[in-house]
Amino acid sequence: MASSSVVKILETSQIKPISAGESSLPVTFFDTFWFSLAPVERLFFYNLNDLAPADFSSDILPKLKQSLSLTLHHFFPLAGNLRWPSSAPKPFISYTPGDGVSLTVVESDADFDRLTGDGVFEALELHPLIPRLISSDDSVSALALQITLFHGKGFSIGITAHHMVLDGKTTTMFMKSWAHLCKQGNTDNSPLPPELTPLFDRDVIKDPTGFDLDMLYLNQWVAKINGNKSLKVSTHEGAATDLVRATVTITPEDFKKMREMVLSKSTDSTKQLHLSPFVLTLGYVASGIVKARGGTGDRIVFLAFTADCRARCDPPVPENYVGNCNAVIADLSMAGGYMDFEKGFPFAAEKVSEMVKGLAVKGVLGGAENRLKHLLELIDEPAGSVQVITVAGSPRFDLYKTDFGWGTPWKVVVVSIDKNEAISMAESRDWNKGIEVGLALKKDEMERFLSMFLKDV
Repeated sequence: MASSSVVKILETSQIKPISAGESSLPVTFFDTFWFSLAPVERLFFYNLNDLAPADFSSDILPKLKQSLSLTLHHFFPLAGNLRWPSSAPKPFISYTPGDGVSLTVVESDADFDRLTGDGVFEALELHPLIPRLISSDDSVSALALQITLFHGKGFSIGITAHHMVLDGKTTTMFMKSWAHLCKQGNTDNSPLPPELTPLFDRDVIKDPTGFDLDMLYLNQWVAKINGNKSLKVSTHEGAATDLVRATVTITPEDFKKMREMVLSKSTDSTKQLHLSPFVLTLGYVASGIVKARGGTGDRIVFLAFTADCRARCDPPVPENYVGNCNAVIADLSMAGGYMDFEKGFPFAAEKVSEMVKGLAVKGVLGGAENRLKHLLELIDEPAGSVQVITVAGSPRFDLYKTDFGWGTPWKVVVVSIDKNEAISMAESRDWNKGIEVGLALKKDEMERFLSMFLKDV
C-alpha cells in the first residue's frame, strides 16, 4: 500500500496577469490531435534543508506568486480557458480580463527524500502533489499549479497542462520564464529574454496536406467517444493503483558501450544507423520493458515518441511559438523481436533509428491524415494484445536549469506517465550528457526490469 502521507491545504487562489486585454486564439491541427488525451502532469522538487514554514510563507511563496502574475502578463492566454460552446465548430482558447490560473498551496508530511530519490515507491504517492484542471462540458482551464511545502526539506511546484493547449516545449518555456522573472526579482513589467518571449501567432502554422487536419482529427475523436463533445477532464487516477515508480540513468560511458553492442549485433550491417543517445535510450529501455512483461512474444508493441516540428515545418515555425507543434512517430512490431536476449536491444535500436531517419524522408506531415486513426484503432484492440511504450518529455528541454532563485531542481518528475504507459526522459541531473528515465510499471515488472538494467552492456 502507498504511504499514508497527509496533505493540508494552506490556501487556494487565482493568480491573474498584471494586465491583459481580451483575447481569443483558434486551435490548429497540431492541437486537435490531442483533444481527448490526458493532461500532462510534471513536478519540480527543490531541496532547501531546514526550510521553516515561516520562511516559506514570508519569502518564497510571495516571490513565486508575484513572479507568476508577471509571467502571465506575457503568457496571458494561458490564464484563460479552452472553450467549446455549442455554436462553435471547434474549441478555441479564450481569455477575458479577470481570468487567472488556479494556484493551490499545501503542506505535506510525505517523505521528500524517497519521492526525489531513484528507488522504487508507489506511483500514487505523487498524486496529492499535482493540481487538477477546472473543467466543465464547455470549458477547461489551460493550466493549474500547486506549490507544496515539505517542512525542513524544501518545496515542489506541480503543473498540470491541457495537452490541446500546450506541448512539452511550451510548458517548459513557461516554467523557465516564471523561474527567470522570480530569480531576477522583477516587480514590474520587465521583458523576457528573446528565447523565452512567447509567440501566439497561429498564422505560422500551415496545413499543406489538403485534408483539413484540424477538423479531421477533431471529428475522429468525437466519433470515437460516441459524439461526446464535452471538455470535462476526468479526475480518474488511471491505472496507478498497481504501479510503482523508479528512475534510472544512462551515462555517456553506457552510451558508448550500447553503440558498440548495437553495431556488433545489428541484423543488417549495411544499414546506416542513427544511434544518438535518444535512440539508444529508447531502444534499450523499450527492450527491457518488453522483456520484463514476459509472455510468448506474440503481442503487438506500439512504440512511439513525439517529434518537435518547429524546425521541420515548411516554412519553419519560430522556436518560441506557444501551442502544440509536434507529431507522433510510431512503429508496430511483434514483442518477440524485442525479447531476444542478445538481439532484442539491437532490434529495438534499429526500429527507433528508422523512425528518426524517416522524419527526414517523409517529413513531419507524411501520412498525417492517418496518424490519429491508427492510434484510435489500437485502443479497440483486446486487452493484453498491445503493449504501448511512449515517451514523455525530452532530454533537450534542460529541465534541471529551471532555477527560481533557490537553486536548480533536486528532481523533475513526469507524474502522468502512470496513466498512459509512457516513460519520461530528461537530461541527467548528475551526469553531463547523460539521460534520466522515469518508469511507472507493475511491481513485478519493475523488479525484473531493474534486475536486468545495464547488466548486458
